[in-house]
Amino acid sequence: MNKSQKSEKKRFLFFIVCVLCSVFCVLNFAHAEKVYIDITSPGMRKLPVAVQGFIGGDEISDIVKNDLTFTGLFDCIDEAAHIEKPEQPFNSNNWKGLGVELVVKGRVVTGKGLSVVVSAYDVSEGREVLKKEYSASAELLRLLSHSIANDIYKILTGQNGIFRTRIAFVGKRSKAELFIMDWDGHRMHGLGVTGGILLSPRWSSDGTKMIYSAERNRSWDIYLLDMNTMREKNVVRIGGLNMAGNFFPNNKEFVFSSSKDGKSNIHIGDILSMKGWKLISSPWIDVSPAVSPDGNYVLFVSNRSGSPQIYIADKDGNGIRRLTFEGSYNTSPVWSPKGDRIAFVRMINGKNQIFVMKPDGTGMTHLTDRGNNEDPSFSPDGRYIVFTSDRDGSKGIYLMRANGEDQKKITPKGFRATGPGWSPL
Repeated sequence: MNKSQKSEKKRFLFFIVCVLCSVFCVLNFAHAEKVYIDITSPGMRKLPVAVQGFIGGDEISDIVKNDLTFTGLFDCIDEAAHIEKPEQPFNSNNWKGLGVELVVKGRVVTGKGLSVVVSAYDVSEGREVLKKEYSASAELLRLLSHSIANDIYKILTGQNGIFRTRIAFVGKRSKAELFIMDWDGHRMHGLGVTGGILLSPRWSSDGTKMIYSAERNRSWDIYLLDMNTMREKNVVRIGGLNMAGNFFPNNKEFVFSSSKDGKSNIHIGDILSMKGWKLISSPWIDVSPAVSPDGNYVLFVSNRSGSPQIYIADKDGNGIRRLTFEGSYNTSPVWSPKGDRIAFVRMINGKNQIFVMKPDGTGMTHLTDRGNNEDPSFSPDGRYIVFTSDRDGSKGIYLMRANGEDQKKITPKGFRATGPGWSPL
């Protein structure tokens, strides 16, 4: 590893330490017991909320509003409609006529770092349901803002937010390199891990490791990156073309495909023992394995029916059955975090498009229709999907809700980016 790569890794380690150590809270944090919005309800309407401009720091309140708005769950009332000013004490009578359910106020104090005191008020009950102070270094302003959004989201839905999660992907500057960014595309930086070709990093369920395929010196191997130490380890070097799948729930074993015997079969590898064994062996081409969140099933792609189709097997490789029957090219299956949906890619009229279906192959839904769309990966709450698209002329990373709504690009224009993997935490 060269000097610049070591420097990149040191900077990233410093960044991780800042993330773990510099965001904290004091004061009272009293979650309301009631849930303001049932995110599982099919007839759900957007919940009106008011995030007032934070005194001394509009940038933070703007990020909080953007986070909440993208979910599609909330209607953040325009500030022009606010009767009550940010500096005024909360009065529920000022908000009832607007139909607002929750009001968020904040005050920012800058010095050596940032200190933000946030309060949230239940309008119907006229009481404070959150009072919390957040502190961080100035360069972590966005992370602090996402923390506030997470807490507001938890109060409103009773569920954990995804605003502090990250997305790993393969970017191309002078060479292919692993990158990482916030869920909304900000704070993007390289990890110093390069290769002639890199493919689809996949996180362990505890967020401490990533596994990926890399072509280096004409050898297609599988590597493990420890996200705490930023040390890389070659975990599969057996000859042939070796393509990483994802981890089992124990975060020690993983699935991969290998052509070491002249044909592609599905294997299981162990990052501790460095041993592996075949899971599915056949005369056909079997690739793209994906373990279910409970570890009981494995998806894979096979041409055993004459064209690439998606199949599912039990965790021991038995009980193989076909899931896709429409289309002549179905590939790249991934599980939702709850295991209740599968996203995959189907070729339609020469273009790759993203679909979702239930684990039994029913409930097929078409999500994309512009350009080529590939590499789907679910958010840890299953409500969003990140993917690769070339719809604007070059490949980049896009984000959408899991129903296909609000598709937007989150990597810079002209920057080639592929193979996103959403972190679990």
